[in-house]
Amino acid sequence: MIELKGRSIVKEVEPVIGSTILELAREHKVDWGFNCTRGTCARCRCHVSEGMEHLTEPAEIELVRLEPEEIEEGFRLSCQAKVLSAGMVKVRHRPYF
Repeated sequence: MIELKGRSIVKEVEPVIGSTILELAREHKVDWGFNCTRGTCARCRCHVSEGMEHLTEPAEIELVRLEPEEIEEGFRLSCQAKVLSAGMVKVRHRPYF
């Protein structure tokens, strides 16, 4: 399962291999901010507190857009983080503003 915590909505959803966290949040109507879906705006920034091993490695745009410390702490761009395998993942929308 993937637990998605938006601004006020929390839902557990089935993982879909190859889907981004943002796609899952939008599909399940979790209140998740975003603008571009390309990784440049970072409005979809999120924190993965569990299950990072079930997501793809950070994409090049994440390595450019996020600070190394943020990535080490578990921050990702939900438009870039894709489900790689089934398992428990806990993600919270954590934009800068």
